[in-house]
Amino acid sequence: MSRLGKRDIEIPAGVGANFSLGKLSVKGPKGELNRDLLPDIIVTINGNTINLAPKADTVFSRALWGTYSSHIRNMIEGVSKGYGKKLLIEGTGYKWNVVGANINLVLGLSHPVLIPIPAGVKVVAEKAELNISGIDKELVGNFTARIRSLKKPEPYKGKGIRYSDEIVTRKQGKRSTT
Repeated sequence: MSRLGKRDIEIPAGVGANFSLGKLSVKGPKGELNRDLLPDIIVTINGNTINLAPKADTVFSRALWGTYSSHIRNMIEGVSKGYGKKLLIEGTGYKWNVVGANINLVLGLSHPVLIPIPAGVKVVAEKAELNISGIDKELVGNFTARIRSLKKPEPYKGKGIRYSDEIVTRKQGKRSTT
């Protein structure tokens, strides 16, 4: 039994949810999110609560029960509050800036790296930090991870791109024996 799936999902004031033909739509002050749901889970909207129940007692439907519950909670929080991540860049000559609908990264390579910003994501570049925000938690997280993967922080000097709350464990370098 899913602990998350059994709990009712509260819909806050100012947020509306609609479920029809396997498609869940959540609309709030920040925007609207849609998600297709498989028919293995029964979704019921009663006033300001959403209830989920598995259609059959199979391993797959029990797994989807908690997963869909988390997705719906994230959708409701996204359209009401939004999500944001912050990246930091460290290293001599490493920099970034937003040019139109792209992020221009200079990471010590022979060429600058251009990454297109997906629709629904807002990016603000400051000197050493990059603020990424949006209403879709999955989209914001994937885009942030994609940028970080271009130059992960290395353990000797700490250079690279890291999350603002990430702690880079430093290693001791080579020692000379004299």
